[in-house]
Parts: sequence; structure tokens; C-alpha cells
Amino acid sequence: MANLTPKEIVEQLDHYIIGQADAKRFVAVALRNRWRRQQVAPPLRDEIAPKNIIMIGPTGVGKTEIARRLANLAQSPFLKIEASKFTEVGYVGRDVESMIRDLTEIAIALVREEAKQGVEEKAAAYAEERLLDLLVPVLPSSVHLTGQVSVDEGTPPVQNQTREKFRGMLRQGKLAERQVEMEIAQAQSMPMIEVFSNSGIDDVGSGLKDVFAKMFPKKTKKRKVAVPEALRILQAEEADKLIDEEKVIKLAIQRTEQSGIIFLDEIDKIASRQGEGQRGAEVSREGVQRDLLPIVEGSIVNTKYGMVRTDHILFIASGAFHTCKPSDLIPELQGRFPIRVELTSLSEQDFYRILTEPQNALIKQYIALLATEGIDLHFEEAAIREMARICALVNKKTDNIGARRLHTIMERLLEDLSFNAPGRSEKSFVVTAEYVNQQLADISQDEDLSRFIL
Repeated sequence: MANLTPKEIVEQLDHYIIGQADAKRFVAVALRNRWRRQQVAPPLRDEIAPKNIIMIGPTGVGKTEIARRLANLAQSPFLKIEASKFTEVGYVGRDVESMIRDLTEIAIALVREEAKQGVEEKAAAYAEERLLDLLVPVLPSSVHLTGQVSVDEGTPPVQNQTREKFRGMLRQGKLAERQVEMEIAQAQSMPMIEVFSNSGIDDVGSGLKDVFAKMFPKKTKKRKVAVPEALRILQAEEADKLIDEEKVIKLAIQRTEQSGIIFLDEIDKIASRQGEGQRGAEVSREGVQRDLLPIVEGSIVNTKYGMVRTDHILFIASGAFHTCKPSDLIPELQGRFPIRVELTSLSEQDFYRILTEPQNALIKQYIALLATEGIDLHFEEAAIREMARICALVNKKTDNIGARRLHTIMERLLEDLSFNAPGRSEKSFVVTAEYVNQQLADISQDEDLSRFIL
């Protein structure tokens, strides 16, 4: 985990998210508390529980982005999932334990990728030797009676020289156009099997795939591929051989338990609205909350890789809470989310800053995209201000979808330019305030059109 102070975490988040200072401070402290907990002596360390957070605010104001960027900073396994996807055990749908299994899979992929980077040089060396075996086949005279090939002892000097010549050409990229024939593993199809189970249904399919993979040998097929592609395939195969899978699983489970982050979106959708009576959908919502409770409180979930404890996984929940409030959640679940922070709606000035300041700002993205077609795109200051004004106006008149409205506005604004860019003779284009008005004014003023187009 990166050893960042809360102030440094907020500064990093500021590069991508505009405003929402309170939310940034709370998540920065939550992340720093994880590092602090690791410094505490073991007996007390296990007793320190994460302070889970509920973010309250309309859509498109940065709730998901804050959680996602936080996970990137912490180099932690991160899972975003809609709470409304879950159903009470016994109903058709996903059970809540599946999110821990999904998080574990993400952690394993993360650790495996790190392990591959650690053996990259060795795997590249082995892959090069295997590719040279394909490019310069060993002559029969160099094959011993045992059938073993010896490049050093049994290979004639002339063939060794040829091999080294090919090695030099390979490293210089002179063989990029050449093709080699090699055995490539094919994806195996699993027989159709109907499984009747109430618990762990999400884990059954992947478990069966592993069983059949062990029962039946991998099928291979001879194919001709270009040398660079062959080198990539061989390097991936060699890296897989060098990785200690048991060590990967052990480290991934540890990382899931100690630094995993689960972002529970739309938690307001499973809140039981007061005064509606306890029947139908309300009973199901409360059932999902009660199923979530042990996971958030801390329990042990069985995965195909082993047992995973959820005691120290950080849960960040979010919801608009338009028709209900956090107090409509069952009291036990409320208690497991002690930190509540309200995110504010975005203003016209916020939209302007979102368009210009972040490292991944929309304007920067579109300039880069159209540069690939040789178009030099430029936005005047007044044009950006006008786009921000229209975005704020449409959000106020119709549904407030926050910064997501900017994506629609930008697409509508640059639709003609994007379509004609490949064949356009004029390679410079300046977006002015007049052009913005020309493209968007009619739609922004007509409320019915805005509702369906913007």
C-alpha cells in the first residue's frame, strides 16, 4: 500500500475529481487508517475495524470516481457492484457472498500480473530460445539416442552460428514479417451441466471449469503466426510456468482481506421505505440488507481458493436517497457505516473546471482523439464557459445527471466534425461560443428535446 498522508491522498484525488472536499477528506482518512492499523501491534491490530462510509448525493457528482481512484492509489483490489443486483437467499439472483468471490478473483489477477512482471526477463529469455528452436530447427545429427536435444554439445558449430545470427536479427526486429508454425492451446468448452444449488451458485461454474481442465488434456492446434506474435505467446507461456500459483493465491487472499475495497452503489434501492408496509418488494429489500450485514460486520466466505475473512475489507456505499434516507436502512446495517458524507450538486463553475482542469478532462480527450485524424482542435474560453452554462441549465430543467451530461453535450457538439474528420481538408478547427450556441441552443431551450437528446 502506498504510504500517502491524508493531505497527499486528497491532492492526488484533486487531479481527477473537482470539488467534493468533504468526501475526499473522509476517504483519505479511511485509507490512511489502513496504514496506521498495519503499524499497530498484532493483538490490537485485529480489533481495529475499518470505518465504512456512505456517500449521499445525486448521480454524476463523483461518488464512484472517488472510490475508484482511491483503490488505484492504494493499489488495492477494488470491486464496484450495484446493491440492487442482490436478492435475498432463496430468490433468483446473486447472493451477497458472490461479491467477496469476485473481489478475490480481482486480487488474484492483480497479484498474478505483478508476479509476471517479476519474471518478465527470465520468461523473455526462455521464450527467445523456444522461438529460435522454431526458426532454426535442430538437425537430426544433434539428437542423442535418448531423444534429447543438446544445442551446446551436439549441435554443429555451423548451426550454432546460424542460431546466433537469427538471434541478432530477432532482436533487431528484422524477422517481424516472417511467420512460424507452432502449437497453440485452444480454449476448452465445458459440457452443459445443470446444477441445483442455493448457495455459492456463482462459484459452481468456475469450479466445474477447473475440474474439467484437470480431467481433459489441453487441446492444441498448429497455426502459422508472425514472429512478434509467436514471441508474445511463448513469453506468456513461460511466465505462467515460472509463477508460483500457490504463492499468488496466498498473497491475493491476504490482500483481499487486508486492503480490499468494495463500492456498493445504489444502496438506497434496498432501503425499506417507511410507511409502505412490510410486504412484497419491501420484505425482499430488508432480506438483502440482513444478508449483507454479516459480510459488512465481518465473516468468513468460502471461495474456490479457500476461506476469505471480510473483517477488514473497506465498504464504501453510495446512493442518491431521493425517496428515502440512510435511517431507512435496518439499524444494524446503519451501525456498520459510521461515516456519512453528503456530496453537493455541481454548479456551472464546477462544470467549467471539470472540462478543463482534471488530467483526464473531456476537452483534453477530444483534442487527443481528433489529433489522430490530423485535426488540430481548439476550444475558446468563451465556448467552454457556454458549454458549462448549457450543462447546468439542462440539468436544472430536466433530470440532474451531473457531469455525465457533459459527455452528451460534447458528442452532440462535435458530431459533425467527428463524422467528417477523416476526409476533411481543413485540418484546424476552433470551437467558439457562437458555434456552441448554433449546435446546442435550440435543444437546450426546448425542454422536451433536452429530455430526450441532452
